[in-house]
Amino acid sequence: MNRGNLIDGKGIAGQIKEELKDEVKKWSARSGRRPGLAVILVGEDPASRTYVRGKVRDCEQVGIQSELIQKPDTIGEEELLFEIHRLNEDPAVDGILVQLPLPGHISSDRIISEIRPEKDVDGFHPLNAGRLSTGLKSMLPCTPHGILQMLKRTGISIAGKHAVVVGRSNIVGKPVSLLLQKENATVTMCHSRTENLLHHTRQADILVAAVGRLHIITDEHVKPGAVVIDVGMNRTPEGKLAGDVAFASVREKASYITPVPGGVGPMTRAMLLYNTVQAAKGN
Repeated sequence: MNRGNLIDGKGIAGQIKEELKDEVKKWSARSGRRPGLAVILVGEDPASRTYVRGKVRDCEQVGIQSELIQKPDTIGEEELLFEIHRLNEDPAVDGILVQLPLPGHISSDRIISEIRPEKDVDGFHPLNAGRLSTGLKSMLPCTPHGILQMLKRTGISIAGKHAVVVGRSNIVGKPVSLLLQKENATVTMCHSRTENLLHHTRQADILVAAVGRLHIITDEHVKPGAVVIDVGMNRTPEGKLAGDVAFASVREKASYITPVPGGVGPMTRAMLLYNTVQAAKGN
């Protein structure tokens, strides 16, 4: 059996960034300013700091003006809300991103709901989530939108296919199932209470693993020729980055598969840039 083709998320993200670079250049020439993204980082979490550094670097690559606002993890909720309100009123800020997770004494839901929906470049605001669920135009969550772009730009057909999404989070599982339905896939959602997971995943033409558990999807879960999208970001006992999918064995059965790292991650960052440009344009 042939090994599955790799879906090069890093390469596709690079294509999107080049497209955005041209778009930003033209928009900036017309408007007299660059699109602006404000990123709020609370605390000293190493992973969050790494993610934020990457996002700031991405902005510079495509011509977006980024503002990094760093706050100690002792900041109060009201003080953080004041910062959100300030950015909401700043005409030079088109997008606001609050790096999650936040310290336990701060309600992430409250903070996100105070971001103006049109500046919510993460696509997490309840209004954006509601518009997505009802099929209206909205700011799309970056990871689910990135997955959709990977499939489309790789030439993978979605309409009429059976997609199985493992994981029901508000960040990935739920919105990606809605986007796949919008593209006319038949979608099954599985989660921690699903009985006989194998029965469902073996029927998938497109299998999206978004659980956050190391190698929960093995070759037993995959039917020959399936497209496998791995959203997981986990650490092996040796400290290496790995996904929810047992990559080596599953690749022997899949037609296409995303690697970890180099798959969904770069696409998430690229779609954040895309959302920021759309916010600047008022789309």
